[in-house]
Amino acid sequence: MSTEDFSLMDGESLVSLDQVLREINKYKKQHEALLADQKILRDGIDNNNNFAKQFKKRSEERKASIEDEKKKRTMIIQKEKEKCRAVQDENAKLQAEILKVKEELHNLDQRNTSLKKQTEISTAVPERRVVFRGSTKEGAHAVSFDVNPHIVYPMEGGTALITFEEEDVAQKILNLKDHLVQFGDCTIKVQAKPIQFLVPSYVEMETQVCPRRILVSNLPKEEPEERVLDKLDIHFSRTRNGGGEVEDTDMLHDSGTVVITFVDDNIAKGLSDKQDHEVDFGKKKYKVKVTPFLNGEISQMEICDSVCTCTVLLTGIPDIMDKDNLQDNLEIHFQKTANGGGEVEGIIYNPPGHTTLALFDEDSPKDSWSV
Repeated sequence: MSTEDFSLMDGESLVSLDQVLREINKYKKQHEALLADQKILRDGIDNNNNFAKQFKKRSEERKASIEDEKKKRTMIIQKEKEKCRAVQDENAKLQAEILKVKEELHNLDQRNTSLKKQTEISTAVPERRVVFRGSTKEGAHAVSFDVNPHIVYPMEGGTALITFEEEDVAQKILNLKDHLVQFGDCTIKVQAKPIQFLVPSYVEMETQVCPRRILVSNLPKEEPEERVLDKLDIHFSRTRNGGGEVEDTDMLHDSGTVVITFVDDNIAKGLSDKQDHEVDFGKKKYKVKVTPFLNGEISQMEICDSVCTCTVLLTGIPDIMDKDNLQDNLEIHFQKTANGGGEVEGIIYNPPGHTTLALFDEDSPKDSWSV
C-alpha cells in the first residue's frame, strides 16, 4: 500500500470518527436525559409512596378513631336502649295496672247496672199469687225462662203431613221412600221425605225498663174491657193523679194486664214508683198496681237442626178425588202394617193449587215435633 492511499483512508477514518463521537455525545445526552427523567420518575414514585404511606397511616388512624367512636356510640345507644326498655317495661306495668283498674271499674259498673236492672225488673212483675210446692232447681241464681216454639210450615200443593204415634214407624216409612197407594182401581206413587227445621237452641235477652210505658195489673174482672180501658185512660191522663197525655192503651189478654203508653218520657217512672193507684169506675173504686213495662231484645241466639221424628212429608199426590176422601185413603194406607205403617196420630192433606200452613209444636225434650 502506498503512502498516498494510507493518507486518504486516514482522512475518511477521521470523518467517520467525528460522526461516531457526535453520535456518542448525542446518545450520551439522550442517556443523561433519560437518567434525569428516570430520576424524576423515581423521585415521583418515592414521593407517591411516601404520600401513600402517610395516607395509609392517616386512614388507619382515622379508621381506628371511627371504630372507637362507633364503639362509644354503640355503648351509648345500648345504654339508651336499656333505659327505653326499662321505661317501656314500667309503662307496660302501669298500663296493665290501668287496664286492671278500668276492668274492675267496668265490672263494678256492670254489677251496679245489673243490680239496678234487677231491682227495676223485680218491681216490673205484676202481682200474682204464688206458692212453694217443695221443688228445687239448680242454677236458681240465673234469671231464665222457657220458650215453647211454634213453627209455621208452608205446605206446597199436592203434599200431605202424617204424624205417627211411634218414631220407628215414621223411620220405616222414610226408609222405604217410594210408596204405592191404592185408590180402588187407581194406584198413585208418593214419596216420603223427612221434615227438618232450624230452631233456636239457646236464647239470651236483654231487658230494660221502657220510659214511656207502664203495666197495669189487678184489674177488676167484673168490668167490661172497653170500660176498663176508658177509665184507665182517663185516670192516668190527669196530672193530679201523676199522669200525663196518653198515647195508647192496649189490653194483654193472655196476662189480663193493660199497657199504657204516654207521649212524654217523664210520666211512667213516677207512676210505677207509687205502684198502688185507686181508679174511679163511677160506682166503685178499684185499687190497681202499676209496674214498669219491660222492653226485651235478643242479645245472643244459637240455632240448631231439628228433625221431626214422628212426622213424614208425602209428596207427588195428584188431585184424583175430593180432599177428605183422599186424606182418609192415605191414612188407611199408612195405618196398615203390611204397608210398613202403624197408628196415625194426625194427618193433613193439601191439594194441588192450594196453600196451607201447618203449625208444629214441640212434643218432647228430644226435639221431636208434632203437627
